[in-house]
This record gives sequence, structure tokens and C-alpha cells, in this order.
Amino acid sequence: MNVKKLTTMAMLTAISMIVFLIEAQIPLPIAIPGVKLGIANVITLFAIWTLGRREAGAILLIRIVLGNLIVGNVMGMLYSLAGGVLCWVIMCLLGPITNRNHIWVMSIFGALGHNAGQLAVAVLVSGTPSIAFYAPVLILAGMVTGFFTGQCAQLVLNHMDKLKNRP
Repeated sequence: MNVKKLTTMAMLTAISMIVFLIEAQIPLPIAIPGVKLGIANVITLFAIWTLGRREAGAILLIRIVLGNLIVGNVMGMLYSLAGGVLCWVIMCLLGPITNRNHIWVMSIFGALGHNAGQLAVAVLVSGTPSIAFYAPVLILAGMVTGFFTGQCAQLVLNHMDKLKNRP
């Protein structure tokens, strides 16, 4: 791995952690457990498209582990790891068949995967399968937040393209 790529990965990891920490402090107007915007996923999407799947996965894992340790939410790390890894796997699988103008599609399916991973952990940890009835709410939330983060990632990538093409 070259120095430029490693430096970019470090910078994106730091940015994603800052976004994660800020987002953890923002109360949502919706009082639904487990629902948040997932703005740090913009960095994961950006990394998938600019650096590659493996590098994006490393950035994601570091953000999840360090971010949850910093906020002191070790149990949350379990939910974040299950959701984040499933989200990343789904987005990596969709990447080769997704047009760069449709990153929001990857993002929506990734958000749905994230919610499914978190729900699976909740069922396993609590031993209460009836928690799965919460899925329709998470599906709707995942579609909305996934679309939003996908559009944000698309805007960032488009802006980076403009900066590259500047004289």
C-alpha cells in the first residue's frame, strides 16, 4: 500500500469518527430506538468508490471500534459491528452492478442490511424473537436514511470530480 492511499485512509477514518461522535450527540426528533441518520456511512460509500472495498471495510471497522470505545458504548459496538459489516458486504456486492449515478440504491440496501444486522443482534441478545415485529419501522427508516446518505455521498463524489477537473 502506498503512502498516499494510507494517508487518505487515515484522513477518512478520522473524518468518519468525528461525524460518528457528533451524530451520537444529536438527539433525533423520532424517539425510535436504533434509528439514526448514519451520516458516517457517507464516508464508507465514498471510500468504496475511491479507494476500494477492502480499504472501506478497514475504515468502517476502525470507526466502529474506536467510536464506540470513545463514547463508552461497548454493547452498542456489538450492534454497530453486526449492522456495519452486513451493510458493507451488501454495498460491496452491489458496487459492481451499480452505476455511479445510483449510489443511493447501494446506500438504501446497505441501510436495510445494517438494520437487519442490528435487529438480529437484538433478538439474539434479548432472546425475544418478537422484537422482529419492529422490522417494518426499521425498513422505512432504512429507506429514508439510506437515500439521504447515498445522495450525500453522490454530492461529495461529484464535487471531488469537479475539483479534479479544475485547471
